[in-house]
Amino acid sequence: MRRKVMFYAVSVTVVSVWLIPFAIAVFTSFKSMDELLLSQNWWSPPSVWHPGNYSTAWIEGNMNRYYVNTCIITIPSVAGALMVSSLAAFALAWYRFRLRTPILLLFVAGMLVPAQMLMIPVYRFSVSTGLYNTYWAVILLHIAFESGFCTFCLRNFMMTIPRSVFEAAEIDGAGPLRIYAGIMLPLVTPAMAALAILEFTWIWNDYLWSLVLIQSDKLKPATLGLANMQGKYLTDWAVIAAGSIEAAVVPIIIFLCFQKYFIEGLTVGGVKG
Repeated sequence: MRRKVMFYAVSVTVVSVWLIPFAIAVFTSFKSMDELLLSQNWWSPPSVWHPGNYSTAWIEGNMNRYYVNTCIITIPSVAGALMVSSLAAFALAWYRFRLRTPILLLFVAGMLVPAQMLMIPVYRFSVSTGLYNTYWAVILLHIAFESGFCTFCLRNFMMTIPRSVFEAAEIDGAGPLRIYAGIMLPLVTPAMAALAILEFTWIWNDYLWSLVLIQSDKLKPATLGLANMQGKYLTDWAVIAAGSIEAAVVPIIIFLCFQKYFIEGLTVGGVKG
């Protein structure tokens, strides 16, 4: 009983500390500019609540357009990364071929390369291929870069599935695509759901690659849109905080709606491993 009380006490303390910056951002988003400049207690609730900051960020700050751009980039990137990685993981987990281990090591090695080292090569490649300043430049880059991590995770998860399932399907006359679509994908759905939540959060909040590959304001996602709200001489931090909350709402909702599948994917992999 004592350990249980200590566990919950520590958990509540950690969660409370983690939520302090979020609470400050929420309070800031409802304050006026005058109150922000004059008040020294930036962690205190606003004396007068100003919900109009959210409409200002949404309309005048163009967050409505940035939201659409972020969805156009994020959804195809997550779907493409999961499709490519699931096919690669299926081949690496169930088929024996000569370069199987080197290819797996190549996927793992790609995860260890810092993104900053690839900025100039990726930029030059996107310019030379005509992809620069398009949605496809960011989408294809995310698919390429995230496929390594997803392949590594899915391959390890597929290795826990009994080989007898695969062999029984082959005896029944099922081909590779039939086994992949009809047997393998339903079995790895929890792992795919967990990866989808992670990838959605990472790509939605990406700033670096959008900054490198997108120049037009019409194509910028929410992360770059928040940076555009900073003025040269004066910055309305209340509006920026409101825009930040608006940008964070979607990943939070996605996680809350699908946290059951996320936890299931982690626990199933742990039990089978």
